Amino acid sequence: MRLIHLFTLSLLLLLGGCASRGIPLASGQYEDLAARALLKQSAKAHGLAAYQQITDLNVSYSGEWYGLVSRIQPGLIDAGFRQASQERTLLKTPLLTGQNHQGPQGSKQVIRTAGSVQVYYNDAPSADKEALAAAALVADAYRMFLTGPFYFLDNNLSLELAEGEEVEGRACKALLAVRRPGHGLSAEDRYLLFIDSENHLLRRVRFTMEGLESTKGAIAEVDFFDHQTIAGVTWPTRFFERLRKPIPNLPVHDWRMTGLDVNRGLSEADISGKAFSAKAATPAKAIQPSAH
Repeated sequence: MRLIHLFTLSLLLLLGGCASRGIPLASGQYEDLAARALLKQSAKAHGLAAYQQITDLNVSYSGEWYGLVSRIQPGLIDAGFRQASQERTLLKTPLLTGQNHQGPQGSKQVIRTAGSVQVYYNDAPSADKEALAAAALVADAYRMFLTGPFYFLDNNLSLELAEGEEVEGRACKALLAVRRPGHGLSAEDRYLLFIDSENHLLRRVRFTMEGLESTKGAIAEVDFFDHQTIAGVTWPTRFFERLRKPIPNLPVHDWRMTGLDVNRGLSEADISGKAFSAKAATPAKAIQPSAH
């Protein structure tokens, strides 16, 4: 089976590599003033002032994986455990994310800090390097997807304007960001942010995935839909991920936010063990599906 997996992945790399849309290299290590202004404009449109008052963020998700990607990236997808999740993030220093994933094979608990990652499968700790690297990549990426322009307000190596494009029929301006380190255990990642030209909401982010050995060289993107304003912040509540490289336009994951609440007064102790405390374990407050 391992040989079949490697052959399939190699064939897909050959077939898809030339046709994929990549991410350009940055022109230097600096933040362009016009790019910074556009990013701030998007952050304000999403409710920056309200976001800055949030100390802990509590969300829940549910979604479906597409079959092919589960076969070629089983370690990253981890579909036996990652079908629905309750996720808790402390947004003030020190930054800390806890995720409780549920699937047909049981529970997966992830604790992610700026310098470490821990994983528990059905309460048993994992020392598997691929599982740890994949968990770090996923935890950081999902914080990026949820917090959008806020994620990029700090810690960019460079930020500049890029060529815009349409996202679901809406004209968007684009920013090219480089971050070092990137998300997960990556030394560096590149990102294209597509910001709605009319209302300045973030519509799409395209990104490299250098934090996992099996995804190095790959590029994916996530589109954001069905925005709702909760606790003064405009959040996307539906997310759709596709691969851009090595297999152009390969559907990966379609998921929805099912709950969100803020400022429970959570501490590190509430989310840093192999299970959430009772205070953290209470499900995120359910949200109504968007009418759009």
